[in-house]
Amino acid sequence: MQDGASETRSSGRRQLTLIIITAVLSLGGSYLLFFAAQNSSGWGTTNNGAFVNPPLNIVDLGWQDEKGIKVTTSGDWWLWTVTKDCAEDCAKALKNLQATHILLNREAKRVRRAFSNNSGNYLPEDQPDLKIVNTVNQPVPDGIYIIDPNGNLVFHYAIVTNPKDILQDLKRLLKVSQIG
Repeated sequence: MQDGASETRSSGRRQLTLIIITAVLSLGGSYLLFFAAQNSSGWGTTNNGAFVNPPLNIVDLGWQDEKGIKVTTSGDWWLWTVTKDCAEDCAKALKNLQATHILLNREAKRVRRAFSNNSGNYLPEDQPDLKIVNTVNQPVPDGIYIIDPNGNLVFHYAIVTNPKDILQDLKRLLKVSQIG
């Protein structure tokens, strides 16, 4: 009878040991993955643009049209191109963003385009849907910005960014957005 009791105790100890080992390995593995993900450049992001940091809003920037009237997002997403001096790269970027807007297909009605040229030496003529805006309160670095329907600047891209990267990010934002 004692052999049976000893065998049961031994079996119980083995089970307890397996449970503890499983718990320790699970916890250790999760910590290892957490710290590996923090230090790895390939994990954690799927966007092509850089997040705008510190956060900015068009109200903070003082968005105005060329007549000095305050501009709001009116519940739309925006692709905003900002330059100090619009050379070939800027004109090409505006053409690419016009094509990007068309490639949005049925989602295109949710997105508007804006342009700011601080020097005023270039006004695109062949883009009637392009809204010319000025920032009154604060200068913004040159580039292309995606702005959400609340007026927050979300992503920033260089002027020479591949439009496919912008389109990919914009489609993803439009897909998951609960606003606009």
